[in-house]
Amino acid sequence: MNRKHLPLHPLAAALALTLTAPAHAGIAADAGDPHREAIRLDALIVTATPLQQSVEDLARPAEVLAGEALDAHKSNSLGETLSRLTGVQSSAFGPGVGRPVIRGLDGARVQVLANGLPALDASTVSADHANSIEPFLADQIEVLKGPATLLYGSGAIGGAVNVVDGRIPQRVPDTDSGLSGRAELRGNTVSDERTGMLRLDGGGGNFAFNASLLSRETDDFRIPVPAEAGHHFDDGHGHGERLENSAIRTKAASFGASLIGERGFIGASYSFFDTLYGVPGHAHGHDDDHDDHDDHDHDHDHHDEHEEDVRIDLRQKRVDVRGALYQPFAGHESLSFRLARNDYEHVELEDDEISTVFANKGTEGRIEAVHAELGGWRGAYGLQYGRRDFSAEGEEAFVPPSLSRDLGLFLLEERDFGAFKLELGGRLDRVKIDAEDEPTAKFDTASFSLAGKWRAGEDLHVLFGLDRAERAPTAEELYSDGPHLATRSFEIGDEDLDTEVANRIELGLHWHHGRFDAKASAYHTRFSDFIYLADTGEEEDHLPVRQWTQADARFNGIEAEATVRLAENAQGTWDLRLFGDAVRGRLRDGGGDLPRIPAARLGADLRWELGGWRASLGAVRHARQDRVADFEDASAGYTLVDAHLAYHWDVGNVGWEVFLDGTNLTDREARPHTSLLKDLAPLPGRAIAFGIRALF
Repeated sequence: MNRKHLPLHPLAAALALTLTAPAHAGIAADAGDPHREAIRLDALIVTATPLQQSVEDLARPAEVLAGEALDAHKSNSLGETLSRLTGVQSSAFGPGVGRPVIRGLDGARVQVLANGLPALDASTVSADHANSIEPFLADQIEVLKGPATLLYGSGAIGGAVNVVDGRIPQRVPDTDSGLSGRAELRGNTVSDERTGMLRLDGGGGNFAFNASLLSRETDDFRIPVPAEAGHHFDDGHGHGERLENSAIRTKAASFGASLIGERGFIGASYSFFDTLYGVPGHAHGHDDDHDDHDDHDHDHDHHDEHEEDVRIDLRQKRVDVRGALYQPFAGHESLSFRLARNDYEHVELEDDEISTVFANKGTEGRIEAVHAELGGWRGAYGLQYGRRDFSAEGEEAFVPPSLSRDLGLFLLEERDFGAFKLELGGRLDRVKIDAEDEPTAKFDTASFSLAGKWRAGEDLHVLFGLDRAERAPTAEELYSDGPHLATRSFEIGDEDLDTEVANRIELGLHWHHGRFDAKASAYHTRFSDFIYLADTGEEEDHLPVRQWTQADARFNGIEAEATVRLAENAQGTWDLRLFGDAVRGRLRDGGGDLPRIPAARLGADLRWELGGWRASLGAVRHARQDRVADFEDASAGYTLVDAHLAYHWDVGNVGWEVFLDGTNLTDREARPHTSLLKDLAPLPGRAIAFGIRALF
């Protein structure tokens, strides 16, 4: 990758300007600025649900990453940022791509949202396509586990991830100066990272605005072992210590403004996301055929091969409009709408030559109405429409151009019966896919959900859930036909695929008493007509042929987490967190295990705070994954150790913070089983991130 440094001096200057910010410049208004003081994560509002409740109040499994925890674990990718949450791992397709894997499901089964609307990128088309959302600009990230289809359609049958960044303000900053924000500069030793970020929130009267800017550049990152599994460094002079073609360059920016009154608001934003990243271990080989091959003297028994670096140049421009009216008419608390229009394109480059161009022009609209309590029931209903105009042109256009449309109607209701809370939900969708030179595909899906919470005592809550969710096949699953080098296969779709049906049951416990807080859940999901990519054992164009097919499957999993306050005295506050999760996905009727199911994990974090200081030390053990699908190799277990140190101080009303974050401190070889590149691209070696933040 071109390693010319990005101009970070404007961001550095912006950070320096905060030194001269007036003393009365207030603290960021959004979410009460979680950096200034400790916050209770269970008190954070989950905006991905129409009723916008706290995590503690929800009867459905959900988690929120915010505040200091989000600062400590922000990464280049969304999946890696969330990977310390129970039940969530990353697909890990190189440093530029890390999509969330929720309870063993990802891709077209996990809906990634930006402020409640789909990201509208092409990340579900191929494993090497990145999400077009920048985690560093997030205020909080919400994870809905289990089917979220009743809220967001069939693409959320495995869950949803909502990134909240406040780009359309909903209130005027409560500061004397009318301006607040944050800025950050950071580096990282493993990849020579250079990142700068600036965010401003301002306004006055009935007007508010938000502006953000991010710039990041990294070199190829260092690895503790040779890239290809089973190989060894050939000498001690540093050969192979960097993963070739793993550099990243990213720019992102947005500007939004709102008019805000006592009875509602209306606002709009414009944003762009631009990233250029290498796909490690993904060089294309071109054999040189020689008739006199046997007449030449070769040291290695293979064809001469020219390796081409493969990079992806991704750009997305997006316009969002959002508004709400409070007490719009009798019997209703609010009426809101969201609308997004995007222009997405990414170019796959081979040695700087254009190979394939993927484009997606998408529109998404959503209207929600929250009604007042009626017969003890409180709820919301709404309508959602989506349109995706997708095309792929070039050497690797294995999916034909298509136009996909989705119209959904949903209803969510809840009621308290004293110690018992009940939630009911349902959604109907009509999906239509028109692909070039292919018959039109139409699907009608219906999803229903029942969840409950029993307050068995002041300290103990019992949760249960029953869901029946349906997912319509995607254009990729229906119409793929050609070589797909990201998955190193020749993919063939099946236009006769039917809807996928998931029936889930879950039981959870949440116990909190004094210094202890613990939660655990177990779930079982039975899929009818589960869609997956099956290896046929045949070859086409020297690639294994894989067919999109359907079969019944089941997923069983458990998650647990416990936190205990060990001490609180003059030496500081000490907390210990223990967590673990495991999931197994199998085809029913003895069909064997499914591919790329995450390995079981156990982890621990010790956290300390005193005055402006905070620190933590943690480790996560990823077990060996030997329950593998046909033609899939087992993955070795590994342990990752991390540590974090930060110091916060105030100058007037400006908060400053310096930080030092270490990951993979023991420099271990780590190859996640969720990654298609696990045998070609290990995770980075020992990394030390460092930097400074300003909060004003």
